[in-house]
Formats: sequence, structure tokens, C-alpha cells
Amino acid sequence: MEAPSPPPAIALHDVSKRYGRHWALARLTYSLPPGRSLLLTGHNGSGKTTLLRLVATALSPTAGRVEVLGRHTVNDRDAVRQEVALLSHASFLYEDLTAHQNLTVLARLLGMSHPSDAASELLTRVGLTKRTESPVRHFSAGMRKRLAIARLLMKKPALALLDEPFGELDPSGIQDMEAIIAELKASGVTVILATHLIEQGLTLCEERLHLQEGRAVPA
Repeated sequence: MEAPSPPPAIALHDVSKRYGRHWALARLTYSLPPGRSLLLTGHNGSGKTTLLRLVATALSPTAGRVEVLGRHTVNDRDAVRQEVALLSHASFLYEDLTAHQNLTVLARLLGMSHPSDAASELLTRVGLTKRTESPVRHFSAGMRKRLAIARLLMKKPALALLDEPFGELDPSGIQDMEAIIAELKASGVTVILATHLIEQGLTLCEERLHLQEGRAVPA
């Protein structure tokens, strides 16, 4: 007897999202197999960030259903959040703590046995070795982005949602981010990448979903 096929990483069933009178997403249906990577494209205001926030359970759909790894994002919100990590425009970092303290706090919340060591390892991975003891309030936008991706990596998600991950990064940082995305994919993590850097995205992703005014259209 064959084993049942795993559920899709994400499944969108006629999903719509409205803000007031504006429909950010309109009757969107899509399915992404687990372990695949999706390039999410579209102009500003096309619905990319709204879609990522729906998948991350930060928003609920106005109509339709969103599933992540077979779980309903509204009814099974806590279970979904354990599997998903979102790199968004807001870093959600503790401004008065150092980079090392930010990651150590998260490591403890995740129940890691050696939180300080885990924090140091990830700070080295994202190129912040020389700023481990600097308060985040003194960080540049690019350094904050590096620390935010370290937080995502520490969570070890099954599904990584990356909203403009190359923004604020210098060329070296962009190369580091490309390598991190490749490593996530190699480890079996499903990646959804929203970016205006189409060339980088096409080299990193097998699938593409292009949005225009909240609808899926050919790229």
C-alpha cells in the first residue's frame, strides 16, 4: 500500500482579502508542493505582502481558506505558527538589547540547551561577528536585516516566508542572503520569496506566482 502524499506546503482556496473597500487579494487559488520554492512577483500593491501575512497567520482571509502543510491557518493558527517563519519589513527586534541578547532570548524561548552558543553561531553565519555586543538601536537597516534572518534561521521553520529579503543589503549581503536561501532549500525547507530582484529570484526558485491587483496573472 502506497504511503499517502504529503499535503501541499501552502494551499490557497479561493482566497480574498479586503481592507475597507479595497480588495488586496481576489479569489486566489494556488497550491505549492512541499520542498519547492516559490518566487512571488508583482508591482507594489499587487498583494504580495498581504499573501505572505495570510500564510503566516498574521492576517485572516476575508473569504476562502488558507492551508499550510495541511493545517487551516485560522482554526489551527498555533500549529501553523510553529512551522512558519516570516522575514518581513518590520524586524520585531528588541532595540535596547544587543544582537547576541536578541538571539539568546529567542533560543531560550525555543528551549535550546545552549542558547548563547546557538546565538553566537548564527551571528557568525550572517556576518555580524564584530557587532554581537552592540545594541540593536545603533544598527543600520542592513544590519537589522541580517539579524532578522538569523532569528528566522534559529526557528528552523518548515516554511520560510521572505518579504524583500535583499532590501537594504549591500552586494556582500545579497550574496550572503542568496547562499542562506540555497541552504534552506537544500535542507528541505519550503521557501516563498517575494522580491523585485527578478533575476535573483528566478535562479533561486522553481515556481513563480505573479500578482496583479490581487489576482494571479501570467508573468
